[in-house]
Amino acid sequence: MHNHKSNSRLPDAVVLGGGANAVSVVRSLGRRGISVHAVNAPNTYLRYSRYCHLICPSEKGNLTEAWERYLLGDASEHLRGSVLLACNDAALEILVRNRENLSKKFLLDIMNQEAQLCMLNKLSTYEAARSVGIPAPRFWRMENGERVEDMIREAPFPLMIKPLYSYRFEQRYGRKYLLAKSKNELLGILDSMNPEEDKVILMEVIPGPDSQLCSYYTYIDEKGEALFDFTKRIIRRFPPNEGNGCYHITDRVDEVKELALKLFRSVGLKGVANVEFKRDYRDGKLKLIECNARFTAANCLLAKSGIDLASFVYDRVLGTQSKLPSSFKVGKRLWYPWQDFNSFSAIRDRGEITFGSWVKSVMHLQTFPYFAWDDPRPSLLAGLQACATLLKNRISR
Repeated sequence: MHNHKSNSRLPDAVVLGGGANAVSVVRSLGRRGISVHAVNAPNTYLRYSRYCHLICPSEKGNLTEAWERYLLGDASEHLRGSVLLACNDAALEILVRNRENLSKKFLLDIMNQEAQLCMLNKLSTYEAARSVGIPAPRFWRMENGERVEDMIREAPFPLMIKPLYSYRFEQRYGRKYLLAKSKNELLGILDSMNPEEDKVILMEVIPGPDSQLCSYYTYIDEKGEALFDFTKRIIRRFPPNEGNGCYHITDRVDEVKELALKLFRSVGLKGVANVEFKRDYRDGKLKLIECNARFTAANCLLAKSGIDLASFVYDRVLGTQSKLPSSFKVGKRLWYPWQDFNSFSAIRDRGEITFGSWVKSVMHLQTFPYFAWDDPRPSLLAGLQACATLLKNRISR
């Protein structure tokens, strides 16, 4: 239930899917007195946020399909006129594929559906980048009966087995991609997959530390103009060199803006836009890693740096003027303590960091993905789940 005073002058918001990013979006809007409804899984941390009503469509089967049926059906009629925002790829695909019908019930942000579908599909994203000369890792299509043996002779190991649609793959395997360190390992992974369901590409791994990863965020308006600039770097990921970012820092990385906007404009993207690159020490070039045309896990870091993206998009959907600052605060950090400690442990085992240097690196004011003084309960649940995972791992050993 809400513990805040509702602002009856503003339409409700519906936040579809997501994890830490959804928590951040819900808080940004809820603190303004906007009534927020989160359509999500039953075990989401949002269940304990004071700023939203959680809605869990109770139908059995595929969660994404249940969300879709709920939004299009009569059960969501009480939300008519609400602003609908997507916080993961599954949610974004629902909005793209049902835009015409959803727009009859909800208020939606601007969108170029063709461009959104291009960015959701990893293969078409990399092909779009290559067509306009944006550096990217080498990749090999797994289509049209091409022989894997021919590609293996050309491709370097380790190799990523990367799905065309990350969220569908993650639902099945619990990971965004798989890594093969040898020919036999690659063939074993491919043999275990369903070629009809698991559409993948093979991709080279860009070598070098995670600190070479950087991101650009903006909002592209109807005229193709970028309405703000925000850049950040990764300090560490977990697992190192393959997992999600667990320690981020805002920084000015001017070079990434030009590449990002070139990609966005080449496909005609509109609305929220984010892209990640990694610098390849072999040739010094920034190379495309992935693109997200939605709110991401670092949304709370944008807000802490002065860019309240959730409020900006909400106001824009309503046609009201919402100004963003001309610049963002540099040196702000986003820290996942549990994951970062595990990352440190793995890097230390390789002799690349000491306990003292890790402690020094985290002795800063931090933004946390789930903790907020005015809304502490989601972080308490996250902490309890981390402890449960630790205990389970200890017992299994």
